[in-house]
Order: sequence, then C-alpha cells, then structure tokens
Amino acid sequence: MHYRRRRSEGRRGFGVPCHGPSGICIGRVGVGLLQQLAGSSRPSAQGTRVRSAGVGGGIIKGWKEVEYEVVRDVYGNCVTVCNMENFDPMGIHTGESIVVAPSQTLNDSDYHWLREIAIKTVAHLNIVGECNIQYAYDPNSRDYRVIEINPRLSRSSALATGYPLAAVAAKLAQGAHLPSLRNSVTKETSANFEPALDYIVLKMPRWDVSKFHMVDRRLGSSMKSIGEVMAIGRKFEEVLQKAIRMVDGSNAGFTSKGWRDKSIEEVREGLACPTDRRIFALKRALELDMSVEEIHEITKIDRWSLHKLAQIHDTETALSMFAGSNAHQIPRDLLRKAKQYGFSDKQIGELVGMKELEVRTLRKSIGITPVMKQIDTMAAEFPAKTNYLYSTYNGDTNDVPPAQGKKNSGGVIVLGSGVYRIGSSVEFDYGAVECVKALRAMGEETIMINYNPETVSTDYDESDKLYFEELSLERVLDIVDHENPKGVVVSVGGQLPQNIALKLHQAGVPILGTSPLDIDKAEDRFKFSKILDEIGVDQPEWKELTSLEDARAFAHKVGYPVLVRPSYVLSGAAMNVVHTDGDLEQLLLKAAEVSPEHPVVMTQFLEETKELECDAVS
Repeated sequence: MHYRRRRSEGRRGFGVPCHGPSGICIGRVGVGLLQQLAGSSRPSAQGTRVRSAGVGGGIIKGWKEVEYEVVRDVYGNCVTVCNMENFDPMGIHTGESIVVAPSQTLNDSDYHWLREIAIKTVAHLNIVGECNIQYAYDPNSRDYRVIEINPRLSRSSALATGYPLAAVAAKLAQGAHLPSLRNSVTKETSANFEPALDYIVLKMPRWDVSKFHMVDRRLGSSMKSIGEVMAIGRKFEEVLQKAIRMVDGSNAGFTSKGWRDKSIEEVREGLACPTDRRIFALKRALELDMSVEEIHEITKIDRWSLHKLAQIHDTETALSMFAGSNAHQIPRDLLRKAKQYGFSDKQIGELVGMKELEVRTLRKSIGITPVMKQIDTMAAEFPAKTNYLYSTYNGDTNDVPPAQGKKNSGGVIVLGSGVYRIGSSVEFDYGAVECVKALRAMGEETIMINYNPETVSTDYDESDKLYFEELSLERVLDIVDHENPKGVVVSVGGQLPQNIALKLHQAGVPILGTSPLDIDKAEDRFKFSKILDEIGVDQPEWKELTSLEDARAFAHKVGYPVLVRPSYVLSGAAMNVVHTDGDLEQLLLKAAEVSPEHPVVMTQFLEETKELECDAVS
C-alpha cells in the first residue's frame, strides 16, 4: 500500500486490529499491528519508511503462529525437515516469543494439511535450497494466512532438530540431487527424509532492556531481544524450565520472580500487555488461583501450554509440603517427577530448605540421575553416529555409555559462553572454538558444553562431543560424572564458567589453567581490593557494604558520586554510578540481586580521569 490513504482503506476492508508487514525486512522491522483506526498510522508509518509496499493480514491477532522449514532441490524433490509453533499467539514477533519444535498442539490432520500447503507454495515459487514458511492459523475455524516466506536460513533454522540445513542447502544450490545426499547424522541414510523426533526443542529469547532507562518493555511485532537460548529435553515442562535458567542464571526456573507481591489486577494487566517478564506473570497468575481458561482468554496462549505450566506449579506446591525438617523425606516418585519437569537441585533446595549439593546427594543416593541422549533425527529407528547430546531425566538408558578407566582419564571439557547479552557476544565463542581446535591438534578428546544456537561452538562438527546443555554447577557435574574428564577449561567462555569455577573445584573437578582459588581472588571485589591494599597498589577508596547505613556513611565520607560494584559480573551488570542518597538503596538492592552469593563493594568514583587496560598472558 503506497500511501497512508490506501492504508486506511485497507484497514476499513480488513477490520482492526490488522497486520501491516513491510515487503523486505528481517526481524520484522517496520511491522505494525494496527490496534484501532483512530491514530493508528504511527506503527504502520514505520513500515512505510522501510518498504513502500505492504500486505494487510486481516484480523489474525490471537491466532497461532506456525512455521515449517522446507528443503527442495532443482529437480522438485521436497521435504519439510521441521515444523514449530510459537508459545505466544500472533501479535508477538517470533524472535520475541518462546518457540517449540516440533509443534505440540496441532492435530495430525492440521499438521499434514499445513505441510502440504507449504510444499505446494515452495514448488510454485520454484525455491531451490532451504526456506521457511510462516502461518497465522486459527484451529477453531481452520482458517489460515501465510504471513511470510523466507527463501533463506532464518533465526528459527537452528531449531531444525539436527538436520544440517546449511550444508544441504549449499549443495542443492549447486544443483545437487537431494536423494543422493547422505544424512550426516546417521552417515548411512539419505538426506531426502523428514526427521522423526523423540525429543522436544524450545527456543527462548533474551532481552537486556534493564540496562536502559525509560525503555518500553512491551512486546509486539518488531524484535527487541538481543539473543536466544535453546533447550532440549523430552517434556515441555522440562525444556521450559531449562530455558528460563539459560536466559539468566539468576532465574531458578518457572517462578513468579518480580511478581510475588503483585495483585490479581496487576497480574491481569501484565498478561494482557505482554512484556519480557510475562513468563513470571503467568506463574503469579497460577499462584493467585487464576484458572487456565481465564489466563487463555486474556493471553490467547494455547490451553495445552497453560496446563503444562499448571503442572509445574502443582509440583512446586507438592514439594513445598516437605519444607523444613521433612526435607529428607521427599517421596522418591515426587522427587523424580520434579526432575522430569525440569526442577534444578538448587530450585528444589530453595523450596524445601536444603542446599543444592545436599539435594544432589539425596537424589543420587536413591538412584535419580540423568541419562545422556543423542540428537539422531531418526527417533532411534536407525543407528546414529552423532556426537550431538543432551541430558534428561525422562529416560532410562544412556545413548552414549559412561566413560571408563582411571579417574580423570577422559577428554577435556570446554565450557562455552551461553546466551549473547550486551557486553558478551561472539568474542567469547571465538575463544572457546579456538581452544577446542588447539586441544584437538594436541590429540585431546574435546567435549563442548553450551546452549546458544547462534554460535559456532554449538556446531557439532567443531568438537568430539557437544552437550547442548545448561552451564550450571548441577549440569556440569552431571556431565563430569558421565565423561570422567582429565580437566575442565573455564577461562575462555566469559563470565558464566568463571561463576561456577570455585564450586567445581570444591567438588573435586580438576580445573585447567588458573586455579579457581586465584580466580576468586580477582572476581570477589572484597578480596581483590584487600589484596591491592596489602601489596601497596593504589586504588580508589573502597568499602565492603554490610548495611544501607554504612553505605550512606561511606558516600558522605568520600563524597558523591560513588560506584557500586557487585562481584562476578560482566559488562557492568548492576554496576552503577550513584549521585544521591535517594538512588543509593535501589541500586544497592539491584547489585545484591545480580550477585547474591558474593560481596558488593562501593568505591569512590574518580571523575575526569582516563581508563587504561592491559591484556597479559602468563
């Protein structure tokens, strides 16, 4: 639609709200959801600036968003290698939504009907290689709209469940015959197949909006997220809780974080106007006894997904009954169910009043341990030679047997960088990949642990084994138990590996390189500042904070501004320059939340000075 007048005419024809996508864009820059006719030219005008032609999508807000990944060769051979669905309904961009593969709420008839439409559409457009087609779909009426087709790899392609999309697409672009290409996972069958899955994959976005003041946290049809994680398991509940922790290590799982003191009216508003915190608002809604039906009516999230959230909530409630002196008497069946639903040892410990390692010891003593499974794309119908692995409690046998031999005689584990965030991006992944290459050149077996689908390190060809898993103390210890490594490298993956280095050391895991005791001296602000004083190195005046009153006294002594510095953080997370007493309490609380297990130090802030940095190797 080339002019705003025609935009308005289009809205009157479709009704509102309607969807106004730009012609050529990524991340749907310039897409506007026109909520009401009066004054609705503003969101659509952004799209007009990006591309002068748009397509009105009709009244589709609240419908399901479904996607198919399609591969086709020049001879017309065509397969759909993956289908996925958004947890959030239409109106929220795919890059802002939780996405699940394969789809969980389509019935068999709908799945094959939309698949057939995808294959016909791709053939009509004569696409060669890989593409994805996205639908808005109303399961109640079976009405649908094709939202877009991307004749390229997309951000969702990583969810294509182990199928080597990029490699196959590159060969097809050169005229290769799809049936003649080998499946790189089985090494024996043809690539002209549609994967069969015995696992579920969930992608969750990460936002860093908290780093900005006065930012609009609301989610819509344009992307604000700056990274994403991918969790693999065998239950929706399991992968959801894994992913929530992957997004931010301070998240225990599916909790009401940030919403615990909110009223039911505030929660209803939070559900109706989704933000980056809505997953926690959903938990608060369940705590307030809102029904699945009421939540569905407000959010249009599928009832199936909401029932799964309710099952997590019910399991948490059951665990809480054993808080205090009864903690060691949690029934085995309940503890196993909690682990199958993705509860971490630390999360369970917080519910019943035990330490993380105490829960670990308890569950191992009664035989509750994870199994290591392969991503084989064939649901174990054919032998797989893949090194692409994940852990789960929803299984009884390991696809890869535990390492044998003397203690610490296996390969070398390299901990990756986790999710991208402001201040932590591809540079850490580069370091991890180069470390793996160097180790392989030395003849060492390499084992990578990471969960970021956007990285090179999570390409299963880069290491001898890839665990697509959490970078948590619990999960790394599980993999250490299974692999019996000669050592773990924590120095190339950025902040996340550093955060668990000392605890791994205390658990008896050999750490290669700098001792975790020395890492702690550098990362712990109090220890570091104290050492500088002891060896006579100048630094700004500082004080470890023990109370708000002490903090105010120190600030008045040295004079504002002062710098609040939490320990074990990267890119200045919760590090703030404080100018007044009024800002001090809020910023101190924020720092304590980011680094709850380590001290927060406040220093004099030096103005009109230069900052210099030196990199060293020893």
